[in-house]
Amino acid sequence: MDEPRITAAELSELLRETIPLTRLLDLRVTEIGWGTCTVLLPGSDTTLRAGGTVSGPALFAMADTALYGAVLSRIGLEPLAVTSDLSLRFLRKPPPDDLHGVGTLIRLGRRQAVGEVRLFGADPDQLVAHATGTYSLPL
Repeated sequence: MDEPRITAAELSELLRETIPLTRLLDLRVTEIGWGTCTVLLPGSDTTLRAGGTVSGPALFAMADTALYGAVLSRIGLEPLAVTSDLSLRFLRKPPPDDLHGVGTLIRLGRRQAVGEVRLFGADPDQLVAHATGTYSLPL
């Protein structure tokens, strides 16, 4: 298997510099592999909504970040790779605790990348949400 073209530290720095929302949510990149990216959304009052559950926008940001990392793991540090489509399915009420997201690239073409993200709490077999998305790649 090939080595990723970006490290977790490089992606974290890019996110801090270019996407302020990741700082607000304290969204962390915990691992990068070839075509994969794992992120952590720490449990926090900042992400909660009525009913004591993590808000949809926080989960969406988490999914988008994990997929972005999976794309960059293959193409390198390219800030102009942008989301063109992202669909999120809520599967169960997320706990108000740490959440993890694993983004996986399904297909990488010349102009676009397609992937999925699995979001879960402590148990990776108990998904709270599943996302699929497409990124447009710069020429």
